[in-house]
Amino acid sequence: MFTRPAFVVHEQPPSIVLDDGEQSREISPLWLRERTQAPDQLEPMTRQRLFDSHALDAALTLERATRIDEHHVALAFSDGHRETFDLRVLADELGDTTIFPAAEPWDASLDRQRVRFDWRRVLEEPAYFRASLDAYLRYGYLVLYGVPTDPERILQVGGHYGYVKETNFGRYFEVYSRPSGNDLAYRSVALGPHTDNPYRNPVPGIQLLHCLVNETSGGLSTLVDSLKVLERLRHETPEGYALLKTTPVRFRFVDAGTELVTHRTMIQTDDDGHPTGVHYSPRLDALPLLPDAQTRLFHRARQRLGELFSDPAYEVRFALGAGELMMFDNSRVLHGRTRYDTHEGHRHLQGCYLDTDGPRERFASLLKHPDSIEEVA
Repeated sequence: MFTRPAFVVHEQPPSIVLDDGEQSREISPLWLRERTQAPDQLEPMTRQRLFDSHALDAALTLERATRIDEHHVALAFSDGHRETFDLRVLADELGDTTIFPAAEPWDASLDRQRVRFDWRRVLEEPAYFRASLDAYLRYGYLVLYGVPTDPERILQVGGHYGYVKETNFGRYFEVYSRPSGNDLAYRSVALGPHTDNPYRNPVPGIQLLHCLVNETSGGLSTLVDSLKVLERLRHETPEGYALLKTTPVRFRFVDAGTELVTHRTMIQTDDDGHPTGVHYSPRLDALPLLPDAQTRLFHRARQRLGELFSDPAYEVRFALGAGELMMFDNSRVLHGRTRYDTHEGHRHLQGCYLDTDGPRERFASLLKHPDSIEEVA
């Protein structure tokens, strides 16, 4: 839980000192001035500044600081600006508070009912829609059932949860066995756990796969949470983990009319270095050029990563039936498929990609307008 830091106000010389319980430090007048709360300095709805903070005088000083009460202080700056600040608002600027649920790593023991939702209720009940968004943000995937199987329905679902991203595969793509397809996904062979399009910049953030027909006993869908696997990899081989996190590798896709190449690390992290997912596709990557000892360490680490991704202890496996749709974070949750026999019957899925920020935007909008789906979709 976030604990607000204490602010100490000094009138002579005027200053604001932050005490977080471990150290005390004076806050720059520039930092304070930029975080104005004055109505004439901010646009009311968006809270965007009505002035160019980059143009503030670098020599700006604090000319007066007067404590009003426990939560408020009156400040005067050398550029003539005068304002009473709410110290609680300033404290929130310093915290890691977020409106979004935190990611919860999972393995094969995950209760799958937590991620299954009725599409019709998602459309009709704002609170239910928000619950599905909450599950997606926590676990990195969800499964919708009761989705009509008419063509292009996937675009309606995608538009409800975010923004459809068009690629060289189109706004959506067809997944069924065709020997001339430009990707192994279009064959009936087994597909190991992987993330899609690591060769693209940016990588598609979210993938949807909608089952229209499934008459086969094979073709089971598999999902693995990379966050859970990375916890173990970091414990087993910290040096190898560090290499995968910091060493870019080449990912390359080629077909008759397209070639896409990019370089990125196999382990994806946020700005603080915490893992958020992986870029993983053994069919598309290439070992980086490193000294022999490091090359072997890098290879052993990615080899172990692949073993863990295929370990049943971390995998959920299920048949995606007609009218079911799975949506998953394309970097956090790896997906795969068991092989199937085309002689048993037809298996036809449609897929599409969304930008990463769509579900977060929808979730935040529902917090502001809890009773209105129209506000968010």
